Amino acid sequence: MLVIFDCDGVLVDSEPLANMSFSRALKAQGLDWSAEETMRRLMGLSLKSCLEIVEAEIGRKLPDDFLEKMQAITYQSFRDAPLEPVAGVREAIVALQQAGRDTCVASSGSPEKMRFTLGLTGLWDLFDGRIFSSSQVPRGKPFPDLFLHAAINMNVQPFDCTVVEDSVPGVQAARSAGMRALAYGGAPYARRDALAAAGGELFESMDELPGLVLR
Repeated sequence: MLVIFDCDGVLVDSEPLANMSFSRALKAQGLDWSAEETMRRLMGLSLKSCLEIVEAEIGRKLPDDFLEKMQAITYQSFRDAPLEPVAGVREAIVALQQAGRDTCVASSGSPEKMRFTLGLTGLWDLFDGRIFSSSQVPRGKPFPDLFLHAAINMNVQPFDCTVVEDSVPGVQAARSAGMRALAYGGAPYARRDALAAAGGELFESMDELPGLVLR
């Protein structure tokens, strides 16, 4: 049995900070989306998909240095806050690993971003060498490519995988891959109804996770 963790919003509490930075960067480009609106429209998608959606919305290409500047501001906000792990997730991961479950990360974030956020929150060592990014596959979430890529690399069949997600595209990707999807709905911004409608099994606290996986 393999447990595949999404990163942002599941392992690290980065969504509010990242979307605040994204919202400010978009406002400078003439797109007045609040952090909440940015999260609702783009959460869980690969950065490539996000930029394509934004460019379609504003009707032009973003400046060449848009991403570089936005990421520098986002990373600084992570340092300043500072970025924290999602409450209880470290203990849940350790409990699963001690129970003999394989674990890995599969995220829409870039490898560089995950090294930064997982390193900053002290979670990197729990997954070192078992971290997969949508940049490694043709299509990001909601397509199943990333989760299937993770399963193949971990030498596990899809039906033996449980995915822990907090976004609708992530739950859709897990279900499309033929995997069980546990949907973390404990964050204030969680779209619980949409997560359930996409096929996710809702849970509210990371304390519940080992019991759900091991039952």
